[in-house]
Amino acid sequence: MIFERAARREFAQAATGISIALLAILTSTQLIRLLKDAAGGRIAPEAVASFLGFAALNFMPFLLSLSLFVAILLSLSRAYRDSEMVIWFTSGLPLTAWIRPVLRFAFPIVGAIALLSWFLSPWAYHSRDEYKQKLSARSELAQVAPGAFQEASDGQRVLFVEALAEDASQVGNVFVASVQEGKLGVVMSDTGHQRIAPNGDRFVVLESGRRYEVEPGTPEFKVMEFERYQVRVEDGETKPVARSPKTMPITELIFDSGERERGELVWRIGVPVSALVLALLAIPLGFVNPRAGRSANLLIAIPIYAIYSNLLSVSQSWVGQGKLSFWIGLWAVHALMMLPLVFLFIRRLSVGNLFARRRN
Repeated sequence: MIFERAARREFAQAATGISIALLAILTSTQLIRLLKDAAGGRIAPEAVASFLGFAALNFMPFLLSLSLFVAILLSLSRAYRDSEMVIWFTSGLPLTAWIRPVLRFAFPIVGAIALLSWFLSPWAYHSRDEYKQKLSARSELAQVAPGAFQEASDGQRVLFVEALAEDASQVGNVFVASVQEGKLGVVMSDTGHQRIAPNGDRFVVLESGRRYEVEPGTPEFKVMEFERYQVRVEDGETKPVARSPKTMPITELIFDSGERERGELVWRIGVPVSALVLALLAIPLGFVNPRAGRSANLLIAIPIYAIYSNLLSVSQSWVGQGKLSFWIGLWAVHALMMLPLVFLFIRRLSVGNLFARRRN
């Protein structure tokens, strides 16, 4: 039908604009957080892009779900404001006639949400944790960010490098504070370079500097000048990524009887189901009085989305803690949200019947 094609086209245009806006906001927020961590030396600067990509895959299901909900809501609100729905009702067509085009538009997006939450998001969590382990296993010098203090060796050594070559082979203005045999030693040097011994050990060779050594609690200290001073840097041990429900694909969660795994399964299944319920809920929520403000229904819709999402989180937590049965947690929240859906449809259908009686 021409009506269905026009409705889906309007839904798609609205969803595209909303998705782009939300993606820009969420990506910018996450990028600022990652750049702050990189500037503080908590993550490597070259890892920012990878972590941003992993984060994008994790928040994409929520972004698509919210975009679907708001796109349908705004499109129907526009039809009410432009009095198109008045013509719709006076023609004898019920509000339920919108269900078919909404579902046909929503099903591909719900499928994408299911694919993301069931497979791609767990893969992103696992890859992010694996990448973190690889970064933490790098040598101390490779983890140093120029201009930032870097704690290493279980807190027994603090490094500061003002300038660092791209391949980490040359360093400038180095400060090293370390604790050895109960004594605090501070080494300062203007320049240095990296050297690899025949057995594979790595050293930072500092040139033309000073070493200050003091024993805490005593007035004695030593000052030594040197032409060459070697500091050994160690590679960390790569640890296997800890297995968690968030990193497990849904094919494994289905056959796992653990409480935390059951809770994660409730969440994974609930995300696409909630997107479908919200798409249907947007049909009666799209009603707006042409004389009222344009954003009046959004003041109701956004809290409904937040409540629905929080109820899913509570259900996941209770199932994971054994406070709620898995089967009850699987459907209870969605059944609860179906109550306002049915109530609003009945109320809006009565308005449509009123217009139909006036026409007759």
